[in-house]
Amino acid sequence: MKTYEFNVRVRYSETDQMGVVYHGNYAQYFEMGRVEWLRNIGISYKWMEENGVMLPVVSLTTNYKKPARYDDLLRVKTIFKSQTSAKIEFDYEIYNEQDELLTIGNSVLVFVNMKTGRPMAAPDYVKTQLLRI
Repeated sequence: MKTYEFNVRVRYSETDQMGVVYHGNYAQYFEMGRVEWLRNIGISYKWMEENGVMLPVVSLTTNYKKPARYDDLLRVKTIFKSQTSAKIEFDYEIYNEQDELLTIGNSVLVFVNMKTGRPMAAPDYVKTQLLRI
């Protein structure tokens, strides 16, 4: 499974005074997609943290094509792009109910040892799960 999609309805609190989704909220939509993508292949953030591994974002880009608005039902598509020994990369696409592309994004995350705070190779379990896709 290279992609995962889910729907989310824009809440009032996620918009600015003009009823448009505030730009900072897109990072949350991307995170929701990434967490569920990983969960669907058998990897949970909770499991990683319980095993001493963090996965912080080190790069995040967002390109806004059209605005999302209050009460829109958005389809967030998360696409696995690549994985190296210590990094994992995802692309994102957000569509409205009319299937118009609203936003694209990309994030790079690094596997980090929680005890040392240093980058580390992805755990074997994660590598095994990623090889299955």
